[in-house]
Amino acid sequence: MRDGVTLRCDQCKEENYIADRNKKKQVEKLAVNKYCSRCNSHTLHKEKK
Repeated sequence: MRDGVTLRCDQCKEENYIADRNKKKQVEKLAVNKYCSRCNSHTLHKEKK
């Protein structure tokens, strides 16, 4: 089953994106390089707890 997750900027901690992932097949947390409007650059965004 696919569940919605929130992605948070690693530097400024702003929650910018909403994504979904299959929690049964992908056990580890999602981490993607995305654009952050507050930092004004591409930073690492990790899945929020």
